[in-house]
Amino acid sequence: MSGHSKWSSIKHKKGINDAKRANVFTKIARMIAIGAREGGGDLAVNFKLKMLVDKARSVNMPKDNIERAIKRGTGELKDGAIIEEVIYEAYLPIRQAGGPDKIGMLIKVATDNKNRTFGEVRNILTKNGGKIVTAGAISYMFNQVGEIEISVKKADKEDVEMKLIESGAEDFSIEDNTAWVYTKLSELKIVKENLERENFQIVNAQPTYVATQKKEITEAEREKYENLLEKLDENDDVVEIYDDLE
Repeated sequence: MSGHSKWSSIKHKKGINDAKRANVFTKIARMIAIGAREGGGDLAVNFKLKMLVDKARSVNMPKDNIERAIKRGTGELKDGAIIEEVIYEAYLPIRQAGGPDKIGMLIKVATDNKNRTFGEVRNILTKNGGKIVTAGAISYMFNQVGEIEISVKKADKEDVEMKLIESGAEDFSIEDNTAWVYTKLSELKIVKENLERENFQIVNAQPTYVATQKKEITEAEREKYENLLEKLDENDDVVEIYDDLE
């Protein structure tokens, strides 16, 4: 099941310079506005909003930015069009040893202008060899689950694995000092609370999409794909990218 979203990977693996930080803040602010609009501005009762605010705090997003995004979502701050979440389905053709293949992608955006964002994302894909497809053409390859990223100590791996299982994890992967825990979407909140009771440091918690079948690709094709990811990530409206790669 394991396989975390590419935007999260890029964000955590690379240092965030000023331009990148502004890009990240814009993405999170838009998701916070959506979360507040859907469930209200009270973190105590809006779990989705709390997860997004925790993510904002983890990248040192200023408190004023967070509060402004919440108010924009609840309607207390009226400064433009409503921000909506949309998922585009796309693929990137690749060549494998066995012949032609493709990388399936789900591209989540948070936008105040769906027509503009669709055109921009389609243009990025086209220039880099990718293609947007109709709804359902790629999404059937994915399941939506809960994902929790936590910090762990390598020396305690066996103990960590036992605690993850006891906390309700359906699956998990551990790389260096980070573990990604996967749950049923409906159990994300309770598993997160169980992990917190076990004194795990929660880095991030969110719904995610995981491919039912994953594929390996060559280094040359991976480099081509990562270049596409970077181009998409530069767009402020693109907030998450999911794929079917190992």
